[in-house]
Amino acid sequence: MKIIHIEDFFHPEAGYQINILPKYMVKLGHEVIVITSEMEKVPDGLTSFFGKENIEKADKRYEKETGVKIIRLPIKRFLSGRAVFKKVIFTKVEELKPDILYVHGNDTLIGIQYILRLKKLKYPLVLDSHMLEMASKNRFSKVFKNLYKLFVTPIIVENEVKVIRTQDDNYVERYLGIPLSLSPWISVGSDTLLFHPNDKERTAFREGNGLSNEDFVIIYTGKLDETKGGKLLATAFSERFKEIKRKIVLIVVGNSQGDYGREVEEIFMNSKNKILRFPTQKYIDLAKYYQSADLCIFPRQCSLSFFDAQACGLPVVAEDNNINKDRLSHMNGKVFKKNSEQDIREKIMEFAVMSKTEIEVYKNNATSFVKENFDYKDIVREYTELLDKEHEKFFRAMR
Repeated sequence: MKIIHIEDFFHPEAGYQINILPKYMVKLGHEVIVITSEMEKVPDGLTSFFGKENIEKADKRYEKETGVKIIRLPIKRFLSGRAVFKKVIFTKVEELKPDILYVHGNDTLIGIQYILRLKKLKYPLVLDSHMLEMASKNRFSKVFKNLYKLFVTPIIVENEVKVIRTQDDNYVERYLGIPLSLSPWISVGSDTLLFHPNDKERTAFREGNGLSNEDFVIIYTGKLDETKGGKLLATAFSERFKEIKRKIVLIVVGNSQGDYGREVEEIFMNSKNKILRFPTQKYIDLAKYYQSADLCIFPRQCSLSFFDAQACGLPVVAEDNNINKDRLSHMNGKVFKKNSEQDIREKIMEFAVMSKTEIEVYKNNATSFVKENFDYKDIVREYTELLDKEHEKFFRAMR
């Protein structure tokens, strides 16, 4: 099939679902195109983490490595975190004649526009949802949800449009009124060709960064903003872990931004523990950082990086919310009380004092959890099976 993905923001060196899913679809023999926004008008809040220098070169490299074609189209602006595409996107998609159109984000402006244009389409439409209530904090959120439920959801229901849930959460039903019968859960996951335990990389990274094999190394990868708990992470590591004989080291991979980011960096600089800071890395270069560590932490909300960390054999400690509690219910990590520096420290100490035998259980459970449930080479088949069924249903109805 010719599968066209539309995504508001795409960076070829990131590790989001949109980066991984298309390349695996190509491996299954499909022609895959990603349509996204021109980088020049993407807000700094999105681009500062990955950068936008030499984006054309990065796009070409991604295309060559994956076989996926990237098309960047003009936008008017970003509004409330959503791209406002110019009308040329509709004519471009028509010119490309997709077998199926997959719009990422049922609540994006372009997603809503395609739902409203549904009767005009000559191909089936599938959307997905990445939204969780914990991330839906906007002063217009309640109004938006009510309007969506009133005007958009009836079209989805009447036409039985599939809205894939990428999280095992009922957000789309509870807040948008989309029945779960139209919202199958197909998870995100990890590219285990890249992410897996590697003792050689562990040793080489530690030797290259002045770490001993006995050091207990915790890693965080991601944004250092307020929503992801940048200050919470930094302050939790500001004081020495006196109760533990082993040296505690924190590796932080990711860029900071603005006044908040500067405050976070200052706390890191004054920490009484060893902090190793690295800028945002290309997705393909991240594995060695996880492979060097003993434990991974996510101080607030939940993260797609969870699956990559676990694939590398890292137990995870994360905020006590419904997503993390479910993910960490397999002796593959622990949750801590929300916004509690003390509980973060206690969970870290629990792992740091474990015997080698005890922590190996958590590590093995982590890798097994991903390999058995969240390996992209298996997940992509679930996606393509759904797309195949929607394609068949659409054209059968037209006969």
